[in-house]
Amino acid sequence: MPGDLLGVEAPSFKANTTIGRIRFHNYLGDSWGILFSHPPDVTPVCTTELSRAAKLAPEFTKRTVKMISLSIDSVEDHLAQSKDVNAYKIEDPTEQLPFPIIDDKTQDFAIQLGMLDPAEKDEKGMPVTARVVFIFGPDKKLKLSILYPATTGRNFDEILRNGDSVMVLPTIPEEEAKNLFPKGACIKELPSGKKYFRYTPQP
Repeated sequence: MPGDLLGVEAPSFKANTTIGRIRFHNYLGDSWGILFSHPPDVTPVCTTELSRAAKLAPEFTKRTVKMISLSIDSVEDHLAQSKDVNAYKIEDPTEQLPFPIIDDKTQDFAIQLGMLDPAEKDEKGMPVTARVVFIFGPDKKLKLSILYPATTGRNFDEILRNGDSVMVLPTIPEEEAKNLFPKGACIKELPSGKKYFRYTPQP
């Protein structure tokens, strides 16, 4: 089954990227992290996805989130793809993307992290990398996993979820909720009469 398990610590692998060689845990540091994969470079969906991710990068940075991508091509291919992405995004084919892209031409990382799409094959009949989104906490443990087939593009705006109110867990007692959420927790009155539908402005 593609994709890693929630709560599992990410391996601290070493990899060549468009910003040089990194160790994954060191790259993340104390930040949250988003690792997203895509099939081969120089394809239309990958270009639009990377473009949107690049446009949203400052918003993720504000939230102390580091972004990093992975594709089954070389660093040289990634750098060439980056020019296409920037030409599409801001009509500037020279600017570097605001996040690194991992070289995975051997598919070692895609296999290790469970990112292969068994239904989609390349010209050699080998599975290509699916469009995976992994979100890791500062503890390096997987907090969220989204798996898209290689044929379906992602919506990075949905991953950002910018600005809306957030739910307060029904298991949190009312007094504790007041201390946890100084902006207050609003209660939505429902026909059941149960006060479980609470929300608060996004922290």
